[in-house]
Amino acid sequence: MSLICGRPAIWAGMAAGLSFAGVAGCQSVPALNPQQTEGKHLYDVRCAHCHEDNDLALKKVPPDLHGLFDRQTLPSGIPATDIAVRQNVLYGKGLMPGFAGRFTDEQMAALLAYLHTGLR
Repeated sequence: MSLICGRPAIWAGMAAGLSFAGVAGCQSVPALNPQQTEGKHLYDVRCAHCHEDNDLALKKVPPDLHGLFDRQTLPSGIPATDIAVRQNVLYGKGLMPGFAGRFTDEQMAALLAYLHTGLR
């Protein structure tokens, strides 16, 4: 039996003429494309240990990056743009070290693409 939004597919037939927009708990999350998937991998191995896990026991916890591009500004107060995030990653900002030379242009594009998903 197939499921649609956690419900048996039969519900889809019963609701053929109805809009699913009002169905609570029914949200479609698009799959990550290949570039976003690569960005997720890069985030998981190079960013998450500080920005999520803080496994370095940093006294000042780095900002949460979930929904980064949903905000008008970055945690530092500068506009939330690809250019600003790229600059922060490559050259550092405040206590964050720079990672210039550790990301190719393609990897940086993939990381940005993943950050634009809100980190799903």
